[in-house]
Order: sequence, then structure tokens, then C-alpha cells
Amino acid sequence: MIRLLLAFALAIALPTGVQHAGAQVTQRNILAQKYTQSAFSEALIPIDKWTPYPKTPEEWRSKTDPAELARILKAGEDALEKPIPLVTASLLLDFTRSGDRERHAAASFGRRNQLMALVLAEVVEDKDRFMEAILNSVWAICEETYWGVPAHLNTQKAKNGLPDVQDPTVDLFGAETAGVLALTDYFLGSKLDKMSPLVRPRIYFETNRKIFEPLKDAKRYTWLSTNNPVNNWNPWIVSNLLIADLLLEKDAQKRRDNAYQYMVFLDRYFNSLGDDGGCDEGPSYWFAAGASAYDALAILESATNGKINIYDHDLVRKMAAYIYKVHIANDYFVNFADADPKLKPDGLMLYRFGKAVQDPELTAFGEWAYGQFGSITGGNGYQRPRKVWNLITTSELKQDQAKTYKPVTQSWLSDIEVLTARSGNGLYLATHAGHNAESHNHNDVGDFIVYADGEPVIVDAGRGNYTARTFSSKRYELWFTQSKYHNLPIINGIGQPAGKQFNARNVKSTLSEQEASLAMDIAPAYPQEAGVQNWNRLVKLNRSKNAVEISDDYALRQKPDSLQQIFMTVCKVDTGTPGKIILTTSGKKTVSLTYDPKTWTVSTELPSTEGMEYNSFKTKWDGNPVTRIVLTSRVLKSKGKHRFIITKS
Repeated sequence: MIRLLLAFALAIALPTGVQHAGAQVTQRNILAQKYTQSAFSEALIPIDKWTPYPKTPEEWRSKTDPAELARILKAGEDALEKPIPLVTASLLLDFTRSGDRERHAAASFGRRNQLMALVLAEVVEDKDRFMEAILNSVWAICEETYWGVPAHLNTQKAKNGLPDVQDPTVDLFGAETAGVLALTDYFLGSKLDKMSPLVRPRIYFETNRKIFEPLKDAKRYTWLSTNNPVNNWNPWIVSNLLIADLLLEKDAQKRRDNAYQYMVFLDRYFNSLGDDGGCDEGPSYWFAAGASAYDALAILESATNGKINIYDHDLVRKMAAYIYKVHIANDYFVNFADADPKLKPDGLMLYRFGKAVQDPELTAFGEWAYGQFGSITGGNGYQRPRKVWNLITTSELKQDQAKTYKPVTQSWLSDIEVLTARSGNGLYLATHAGHNAESHNHNDVGDFIVYADGEPVIVDAGRGNYTARTFSSKRYELWFTQSKYHNLPIINGIGQPAGKQFNARNVKSTLSEQEASLAMDIAPAYPQEAGVQNWNRLVKLNRSKNAVEISDDYALRQKPDSLQQIFMTVCKVDTGTPGKIILTTSGKKTVSLTYDPKTWTVSTELPSTEGMEYNSFKTKWDGNPVTRIVLTSRVLKSKGKHRFIITKS
């Protein structure tokens, strides 16, 4: 579990210099337009009267599932047995020396996880047995020069492997740390005062110095840009800024001013979304992006007794609905770009978000997810305010594995140009157009994935482990980012480059009872040297034939030297029958991929899983290796058509 949390943290920790630079910004400014600073200030509950979470064991027992409280105590007892991890200069330098991010993250995140586990255990038990360890953890974290991770030091002027104490900057995990310390102060402030009157002032001093003050120079942070789109960094950080300010800042005027400014910061994320509310970072990132925006809105709603509330805004409702539109089955989600194919959705949060935006489909999805996967609560991981509210929600929503929800039959997200559809016989298709400058971009315009009865068949392989190379000029040296390792053509040996100019044109979606299809010309996604005039691709779920059909109609400037079509799969592959590739899922389902054997030869290969960038591929797909199927054209013409059909056997 710890490795999974660490992997997810490193996944969503995108360096601030790598954002979705190609997208548009719409100056909606939803929150700032609706609420003036004076109206906000009048609505804000004073710090001594705002009690968002239970503080006594009696309150916890009345508002939380007893099984959850037992798990909280057990986690605290486990943390009590562990030493505080050392965060050394050598660990900080790992990133610049070797590109490794995991050793430092394990120690730094481990400190915060242990502290939060101890804090929750103490507040639900109230016997002081965790307090000494809490004191030591708080002090150790306050002593740190920098609360973020070395990969994010590029914001500092020194841009060194070690943090510059004279140039504090704010990243995801600095903000997370402020949130952890604020919750510690909220739950156990009076107990810390009894141990020493200097602990709580130290918490505030360090948070103010490392977080609040550096944010006054907002222009240095790309996640606060008003002109360029921002990604998950913005709402994730803002949710932690709000909880830190509202729980720690004793100066009433400063508390109001900061909170209003942080609320306005959140507008920059909403401004970055298309009208469809889609998340171009993918579903796993949505839980750090759209869901974090909800965290921030929930904090604002609670801190103003419901007076700050934009849940009825169409964009917020569509942002919420995105997540169930890209759910495939069980714990599989559509995973274009760097998103992971599998994740355990936070049902308790989804349930609360669904109620807030009055979306019964999202509420039902949350109930189903909670029933299937259980709670996401406690001190481990991130988005701690969310997880504390999840704890309270367990008294309202009982886990029921029999809960069901009706999956979305088909959807079209017009701004991020993603189409999803399912058939009555268990086929699932997702495909997209778009461009090659999306957040967490892969060069994959025209890609598609196919599942059968909830199992992966034709896949987007996903991302590898994040290292220094992942978000550098060498990103597209990694095979999993290249179009040559997606379900796309390779033309004259050339794949798609990165950049917004490499896109799809003439994009048209069709959604009907008989079919769901996406037509697009992907020629502009290839560079001039590929020699493509047009490449009209139609990706269709044909419900009348229970088949997925891929049809390509192309014109090149001259006869090509080579032409290939790639299919990526995690199935067992049988190429023994000319014209038909038999794909067998781990659940023993068989799917046929048919092609014209007169036109194509077929071969297979296994992409590398060696090296620190690729280790995750050894386990990502339940241990099933990713296989690259290569169809190579026997017929080299400047114009042509070809078709591939995928059916359940």
C-alpha cells in the first residue's frame, strides 16, 4: 500500500514547468464574479467558532463507523513503533545525481503519514499516549529546510539539488505539509500547549515563512498563471492553503484576506477547463484535480456556513460528472496520457460530491465504489481534509457490496475530444482526437482502447515510473510517451512529435443507438517529413455487429518506404492464423482482431521493463506483460484504405 501511495504521489507531482500549454483559458472567474471580498469577509466564520471536524472521542463515536475508529487506532499504534524517517541532504540530492525521486519521497512522505496517523489516533482516543511521538514529529517537520520534493526546486532561483533557505517556494507537498500541521494544531493544539508553549507558534511561524509569505509573489508559479492553463497543482494546493489559513491564522484580517485570495486562485483552474468539464490529465489525476477543487469548495462552504457555494454552476457539475463518464468497469478507467489504468475510486468523496452538485448518477457511483472498494480514510496519502470528512461520512453511508449503478452507455467530451461507448455484449471503446500538448502528454492523437467484459484487450500502456527524465527535454525518449507505442500508424518510420500544432482536424463524433464513432484526420499530428496529406481515421463501436471497427483512408505525397500499424495489448497473443490475431484475456475471454493478410505481415515484441523509468510495467497490468503487435504493410502505395475489426470470439 505504501508503494502504491508513493507511486501515485510521484505520478501527480508534475514539475511546474510542464503544464498543458496548448489549451485555452476562458476568463470565467466564477468565484470572484459571484463573491466580493467584503461579502466573503462577512460570510467567513471566525477561527474560534469554526469546527469543521469532531474534536472529542464522544463526537467521533457518534459520527464515525466503529470499524473505522478501530483502524485509526491500529494505524496510530503502528506509527508509534516506527522511528521518524531521516531526511538527509544526500536524499535531497538523489534527484540531480541519479534522477531517483523515490528514496527522498519515502522518507519525507513517511514523516507526514506517521504524524497524521498519530494525530487521528490521539484525537479519537484522548489518552495522551501518542502525544510524545506527535511532538517529535511536529518538531522534526518544522526543522526541515524545505517541505516539498527536490523535483520541484526548479521554481527556486538557485535551481539546485538542495533547497535554498533564503528563497522559499511552494509546491504540492509543501502545501500538503501545511495542511497536516494545521490539522494537528486544530485537533491537539491545547495538548501541545501543555507540552510546550513554543510548539504552536513554531507551526505557524514555519507555515507563514514557507507557505503564506512566498505566495505573495504569485507570478513566479505557473500553477497560478492567469494566462496559461493550470492543472491539478492548482486545486490540490489551494485546498491545503485554505485549510492551513483558516485553521492557523489568528490575525482575523489576514485570515480573511488570505482565504479570499486562495479562493480566487481556484478560479484559475476553472478557467483552464473546457466547457465540457473534462480532465485532460485523465481519471487518476482527476482525483487530485477536479476532486481537489471539490475539497476546496467544501472547505469554503463549511467555513462560511454554506454562503460560498457554486455547486449549481454548470461547469462544476460537468467537472464532477467526468469521472463516471470515463469509468470502464471494476477499477479500470480510461487512461490516456499519463493516467493509470487502474485505481480504487474514493466512494465516500464521490458520494459527498454527488450530493453537493445534486447529481444522482455520481452519488450512486460513489455508493457503488464505497461498497466495492471500501473507505479511503486515515493518515496515509494526501488530501487529508477530504479523508477526515470521509471518516465522518461513514456514519451516514453504510458499505454495501450489493450497491449498483448504471454505467454511462456513451459520452462525448467535446473540448478534450474524448469519446467513450459500450455495447450490450460487453465491448467497451474509448478514443480521442486532441493534440500533442496536453497535460501529462503522450504523442497519441487518434489512439483508442478496447475492453471486453471489463478486461483490457487493446490498451494504452500507461506511464512508467517518474524520474528526472520524465519531465525534461528527454521525455519523448521514453517509449511509453511515443506514438510508436500507441495504437497508431507509423508512416515512413516516423511517429507523432509533441506540440499543439500536431493535432487532429475535421473531428466529428456520432452517438446513436446503433453506433458510437469518432472521425478525424490525424495527418496534422505527423511532421512534414512523414509525407502525409491526409489520414482519415474512423473509430467506431458498431452495436449492430457487436464490433469495434478501425477504418483508415489515407493519401501520402509519394509512395512510402514503409507503413506500419501498432496495437498494444496485455492479452496473450496468438498470430498463428493469417488474417486473425487471437487475444486471450487473463480471465480466459478471447477476442479476435482481424486484418487483411494480403496487405499485412504481423510480428510481436515486448517493450522494455528494465531501468527505473519502466519498473512499474512489471506490475501495472496485474503482472501481464505489455505486448506490441506490429502490422507491416506488404503493399506500399501513396493512397490506400485499410480496416481492422475487433470482436469477441
